[in-house]
Amino acid sequence: MAPVRAVRKDARGGRLGAVPGQPEESVQSWSATQLRFLEMTMLQSTRVDELLEHLNVPSYVIDAAGVIRWLNPAAKKIVGDVEGRQFTSVVAPDHTRRARDLFARKVVGAATVTDAGFVLVDSTGGRVAVEISSVPLRRGEHVVGVFGQVTDLVETPHAHPELPLTPRQAEVLDLLERGRTTRQIAAELHLSIDTVRNHVRHILHAVGAHSRLEAVAIAHGAH
Repeated sequence: MAPVRAVRKDARGGRLGAVPGQPEESVQSWSATQLRFLEMTMLQSTRVDELLEHLNVPSYVIDAAGVIRWLNPAAKKIVGDVEGRQFTSVVAPDHTRRARDLFARKVVGAATVTDAGFVLVDSTGGRVAVEISSVPLRRGEHVVGVFGQVTDLVETPHAHPELPLTPRQAEVLDLLERGRTTRQIAAELHLSIDTVRNHVRHILHAVGAHSRLEAVAIAHGAH
């Protein structure tokens, strides 16, 4: 992985921004610095970037401004070569708000490891449901980006425009389709358990179901 310096231009000619709160002249190849740290703590003798390039696990690095700075070939197979783009450009519109929230929590130091399900937009414009585990990358006391890996590819949740659901209720239904429990849904959407239960009740009423399983079956049938 080539070093990324805050004051040079990338391959597309765009200026790479400095890490917020740090003077440009002191910022040096943040991604390489972080990977060298991972190298020392995890692998000792093998370069982490070289390993990840050949690892068949989709992996990526996003800087503190939300720009995708690196992704390995396995990740490119899903979303294409999107280096230099905002990470939200590869997240389905109905999942963008939650993706931004989780990213912001890591950047400000409010979260460490997060495991969450998202729907991405693949290189053909289709929807791909994934489970992502991500951690903040730090240089000293500053969070300079986020490193993440796709831990699982799951069946893409169906869109349900024909059902009278709010966007939040549609998110809850998507997670029900993936087999999530009330507690898991509350954790992923940063809602209280009571709020999730209320959404589930509204979903059952909206689709005319008497149970969660029946609601999922009706939703699949409507699709």
